[in-house]
Amino acid sequence: MNRIERLVQNLKMQPHPEGGFFAETYRSDLRTDVPWTTDPSNPQRNICTGIYFLIPAGQFSAFHRIQSDEMWHHYEGDSVRIHEIGGQGARATVVGPAADPLRYQYVVPAGQWFASECEPGEFGYCLVGCTVSPGFDFSDFELARRQELMGSYPEHGALIERLTRI
Repeated sequence: MNRIERLVQNLKMQPHPEGGFFAETYRSDLRTDVPWTTDPSNPQRNICTGIYFLIPAGQFSAFHRIQSDEMWHHYEGDSVRIHEIGGQGARATVVGPAADPLRYQYVVPAGQWFASECEPGEFGYCLVGCTVSPGFDFSDFELARRQELMGSYPEHGALIERLTRI
């Protein structure tokens, strides 16, 4: 069994809809009202949630956005490259040992389109954690549709083509 298989098994990870593997590690008991909900039966979110997230080399987490800030934490393996597209254009931020300047945490702001992939390196994977506040709820998750995102940001077509699934 290789390292990726051991991590998936030992951390009880499952495939994530955006790509890679994840396991929820924390969901606070405290809840708070959120202004963005469109579902009157679900007006609250947990204050905070946390996951392990594993991206094998050659795979990616597709462009998506959520309604909360998401802090990324590098744990082991190769660095992760987080791509963002928005009103300020496109940018990429490396988190992990290859980052220059060195950083092991990074926050993607609420509502930002972003995708991620493992940087080339010696391990063939990156294991990170993601902390979301207010907490993650799949009803707040929007997977980007390639043609719609390209319509909004045509100047980033190659990046969008490479890091979307639908």
